[in-house]
Amino acid sequence: MTDKSVRLGIIGFGAQGGVYAGFIAEGRVEGMSLGAICDIDPAKKPLAEEQHPGVAFYDDYIAMLDSGDVDAVVTTVPHYLHPEMTIAAIGKGIHTLTEKPAGVYTKQVEQMNEFAAAHPETTFAIMFNQRTNPVYTDLKALIDSGELGRLRHTSWIITTWWRPQAYYDQSEWRATWGGEGGGVLVNQAPHQLDLWQWLAGTPQKVFAKLAFGFQRDIATEDEVNALVDFGDGATGHFLTSTSDIAGTDRLEMLFDAGKIVVDASTKVTITRLTQDERSISDSMSVADVGRLFKGEMNTADLFSTEVKEYESVWGAQHVDVLTNFAAHINDGTALIADGAEGINGVRLASGMQLSAWTGREIDLVDFPAEEYLTELNQRIEAEGKYPTRS
Repeated sequence: MTDKSVRLGIIGFGAQGGVYAGFIAEGRVEGMSLGAICDIDPAKKPLAEEQHPGVAFYDDYIAMLDSGDVDAVVTTVPHYLHPEMTIAAIGKGIHTLTEKPAGVYTKQVEQMNEFAAAHPETTFAIMFNQRTNPVYTDLKALIDSGELGRLRHTSWIITTWWRPQAYYDQSEWRATWGGEGGGVLVNQAPHQLDLWQWLAGTPQKVFAKLAFGFQRDIATEDEVNALVDFGDGATGHFLTSTSDIAGTDRLEMLFDAGKIVVDASTKVTITRLTQDERSISDSMSVADVGRLFKGEMNTADLFSTEVKEYESVWGAQHVDVLTNFAAHINDGTALIADGAEGINGVRLASGMQLSAWTGREIDLVDFPAEEYLTELNQRIEAEGKYPTRS
């Protein structure tokens, strides 16, 4: 237990900001206290005063940064604002936990990362709470151990994001290019995009087919089919949608010497081969192939299977990231997710969108950031509601 307490300022007292304030007020975040709350909506002030009496409230986040009431902030605001607010906070020596996604387009995220790198004395983290999920931390350790060998291919079907039309209608900015910067890729799926790269490695190229306003009256993507190239022959497929009521959450990863299947982010099936697959293949004779085709070969002798079941505790992962953020500030504990890593998911999502817009495979290593921004601004201009970006 530490005696130090990081005074956290919450920028944006909406659903997520309110949850974080509650966690801190309940004493669930070791090493952290609630320093101040900020929101531009006047209606949020009486709500904040009722729920958190005595906690300072601001309608201007710069004023909160300058107040002396906070040591750190979390940016629970629209996606476009994450880099701007992070840069402002770090520039004033305020530690920053940026919400996901890190931003909407890579140019603004690169600027944020460069600014943060120039101020290493100030903590810069990102809310990738799924990285604390035991399902994925255990898999990360298994993959990094090298026991299963190199990745061959992977597929993630994540369609558990069903959203009826009323969801989009409740907020004018939702699923717009100028207000949100995209649809399912920037709102619902950033955690999976991060986890996929965290586990499998950063893709080098992407080719994607996206449907824009396919099953909902929106401008942005509500269905995504993407193929990625990890290099060295390894490939991947990512499918997500907001119009599947039944929904599927299934991750598969095939390696040289085994396979991982994750269902509903709770059930993990790990297959371990007795030796790597190529060695098994090379050891088979023509007679063995004959028995295989006749169903006479017991392939079960070639592998073992382990099944693990996990339980998910609501809110625990967010608390873990907040606690880790405070521990890093107080004691130098390693961050769960350095803020600079947020660009990987933004680049992949943007690459999928740009591929769909242009009909070509997109290089993610040498990403055409200016071309993407030009295409994005064309769509913002067509909406006629929001300013273009630079």
